[in-house]
Amino acid sequence: MRISLGRQQILLGALLLEQGRVVRVDRLIDMIWDEDPPDTARTQVQICVSRLRKALTDNGVKATILTRPPGYLLRVPEERVDVRLYERRISEAEALVRDGQTEKAALCFRKAVALWRGPALSGIKSRGLRAKGARLDESRLDTIESYIELELGLGRHHQLVGEISGLVHEHPFRERLRAQLMLALYRSGRRAKALETYRAGRELLARELGLEPGEELRRTEAAILAGDALFRPAEAVTLVTALEPTPEEPADPGGDEATFTVGTPPRQLPPDTADFVGRTEEIAEIEKALVEARPKQAVGVVVVVGKPGVGKSSLALHVAHRLAQERFPDGQLYFDLGGTRADPVEPADILVRFLRALGIPGPAIPARLDERAEMYRSLLAGRRILVLLDDAASERQISPLLPGSASCAVIVTSRCRLTGVPGARVVEPDVLGSQQSVRLLARVLGEERVAREPEAAATLVAAVGNLPLALRIIGARLAARPHWSLASMVRRLSDEHRWLDELSHGDMVMRASISLTYDGLGAQARRLLRLLGLVETADFPGWVAGALLGDGRPFPADLLDPLVDAQMLDVVDPELAGEPHYLFHSTIRMFVRERLGEGRDENDRVGAVERMVSGWLALVDQANRNIYGGDYLILRGEHPRWRPRGPQNGDLVDRPLKWLEERQDALCSAVHQAADLGLDELCWDLASSLVPLFERRGYLDQWEQTNCRAQQVVRNAGNRRGIAALAYSLASLHICRRQYSWAFPALTLALKEFDALGDPLGRAKCLRDLAFLWYVRGHNERALALSEQAFTEFRRIEDVPGQGRALVLSGHVHTRLGDFVQALLHLRRALECAEMTRDRRSQAQVLRRIGQTLMCRGEDRKAADVLREAYDLIKEDGDLIGEGYLLHDLGEVYMELGCPSEALRYLKRSLAIREQISDREGMNEVRAAIERLEGRPISHAWPG
Repeated sequence: MRISLGRQQILLGALLLEQGRVVRVDRLIDMIWDEDPPDTARTQVQICVSRLRKALTDNGVKATILTRPPGYLLRVPEERVDVRLYERRISEAEALVRDGQTEKAALCFRKAVALWRGPALSGIKSRGLRAKGARLDESRLDTIESYIELELGLGRHHQLVGEISGLVHEHPFRERLRAQLMLALYRSGRRAKALETYRAGRELLARELGLEPGEELRRTEAAILAGDALFRPAEAVTLVTALEPTPEEPADPGGDEATFTVGTPPRQLPPDTADFVGRTEEIAEIEKALVEARPKQAVGVVVVVGKPGVGKSSLALHVAHRLAQERFPDGQLYFDLGGTRADPVEPADILVRFLRALGIPGPAIPARLDERAEMYRSLLAGRRILVLLDDAASERQISPLLPGSASCAVIVTSRCRLTGVPGARVVEPDVLGSQQSVRLLARVLGEERVAREPEAAATLVAAVGNLPLALRIIGARLAARPHWSLASMVRRLSDEHRWLDELSHGDMVMRASISLTYDGLGAQARRLLRLLGLVETADFPGWVAGALLGDGRPFPADLLDPLVDAQMLDVVDPELAGEPHYLFHSTIRMFVRERLGEGRDENDRVGAVERMVSGWLALVDQANRNIYGGDYLILRGEHPRWRPRGPQNGDLVDRPLKWLEERQDALCSAVHQAADLGLDELCWDLASSLVPLFERRGYLDQWEQTNCRAQQVVRNAGNRRGIAALAYSLASLHICRRQYSWAFPALTLALKEFDALGDPLGRAKCLRDLAFLWYVRGHNERALALSEQAFTEFRRIEDVPGQGRALVLSGHVHTRLGDFVQALLHLRRALECAEMTRDRRSQAQVLRRIGQTLMCRGEDRKAADVLREAYDLIKEDGDLIGEGYLLHDLGEVYMELGCPSEALRYLKRSLAIREQISDREGMNEVRAAIERLEGRPISHAWPG
């Protein structure tokens, strides 16, 4: 059947992609006109639907377009829709993989890919559909990589070389494809060609993207060079969460604890709903499915599905809180998957959050999705943990997030019926009954007020279709106006009769219900609500309201009270002496963003974002001062700060790194928002100010993303100081990743710019890091000269931590040269600097270097005392990576002291941490030390 190009083609494509589901008219309008529709858009959509129906009938196509408010639904057999057939084959293939039927799974994946006849939705001039088509094409490539991996496992490398070569030519930046080609070539006896493929990929990535190859490519090259690793099965990774000392081992150093524990159990559940009513049957069904009626070896999984506003998330949270302490004491994980948003969160990103919550530092988290999932399942094995996945988009999104241990359980909420989740019990709560709805209204308004007007209350709950969210919205409106009667609200609702007819049909109804509350707000509250749509994170602190409005009152949270009273906002994480946070319901957030364009022009919105981002920058400045003990080491821009008012979280002063880490999403989002608006000075200032967080807590991916984004903006604006600052920042990132060849040119560029700008702090920082790079290359004298220059520059500008860093490096170089007197002189001066600023991490780092120098000098008893002091500092600071290094150092020094049992205890604990964070190089070093201790000659060692 031929369909006219343009609107009819777009309309049919949109309906086919959502086959069997209602597509809102508003969504169809956006698809056709890319959010710039004419006034007659709805009429034109109706005409297109009518013509499309006629074309389907005239051509004898077994498909029907039904009118289903608030839009249209295409009814057609699933086997007639290629995307549904594709999804079905993918699900079948994945099931075969789980059953161990690899050959059949590979064939099934190939059959799925064979459905393609070119790029998905090609030729359609719709931005929305093009985005969906791009996601489908990405899925196709993922599927291709899946069957290639399976067939390589079946030994078909000879047959695959040609196919993969063509795919790599078409998609040169797909690193997994390139790694698969290298493997196929190597197994086919073409080792040189495999290595040439790696080099070509590395040069391409460096030339086009300025990046090094990812972990998978590097690991594949290393295996080929080693000659045999690719023929062995993947090495199992042992993940350790706690190490119990044996009875004969002494207690931990510096304390009485008998157990070394990595991390604390995660408790991520949002608060339970205070006005929750009813759902007795659903609660019993969910609890039975999770803890009773399932095979002993199966994970309990419940999928809660239903229409918007029916209370899926509230029900899931309520059950989770009921079960948490008694049934799942080892922790609860929670994440909002964003299934109703345009771009749902990728499972790989969710796993990063979960792995961090389970105690894995950033540098130890694998790059690949399957490796992250394996680590996640290993950590959950045997532990009683409940996982709540809110607002899921598809089975594919949640599959990597399912634990493998029967001791765990999972609750999923979604608007889609996720019937493809293996072994899941689907629970579909309906609207509340009439009595429960009245009870809910009474919880919101108060029992006495509802009891005074029982008939009006019954009419009111019927008018809003017994939907919990709608009841809360109307209840909030009445609660904010105690002089209104329930009967008066019934009369007001009757004016919206057309909307009320649609109330039980979902999103259009929710918009109408929210409008009732929105219209009752004052002008300032309505403007604030619209501007809050600019906030891109799930929750936000109260001071953001003042920043968005440009209102400098001392308690900006007062601005939010009318919105909280109207239940347009929820208060989350209230603190007696800190900052409360606020949260939108997802449906209300969508409504607010639709209204964002009302009232003011674009300049109002730009100014609001600028004040909000500069407010975050002011708080980051304060956190960095508390980290470094003053205005040290941070290159700051000239953009004025918005000073947040009102109470602040105590962690900002007492535990600034914890404060930064908890607000990382908001801070990174602020960098990207500043970049989107071209606020170059503000963008680079915030991006570079976040480096202490990224570096100390191992958030290397976020470091790269924010600083590269800011770098584009400053280059476009010709902002020379921003260019220099970000060149230095990215050079520091390369050093953290041990990409020293990349760091040299970036530091050279930064130093040149800082010299031209007359910036002494920037110059000093560059000199110190260049000194380190020359030290790494073995040029000790040059490293000493540059380090001394850096120290002079830092001293001239009275930057105490900078002086300390230069002195630490000088001391380290002197130790390498065997000049222990000079080394200790420099290191003790560095320790004085760290003590002046009260930076515990810097103190621990200096003490570790002093301990290592004392070991090299043969003063092992003194070294042990110094290293124990450093260990106590680093453990209190929560630096897991630093703990691993210092425990190794302590093991080495106790070997030298002839205390093998104590040395073994330290080394085993170091090994436990290295295994916990998957530090293979560190594991090998510690294992080698243990081998020396358990029978081989002990030689004097100076660890890293």
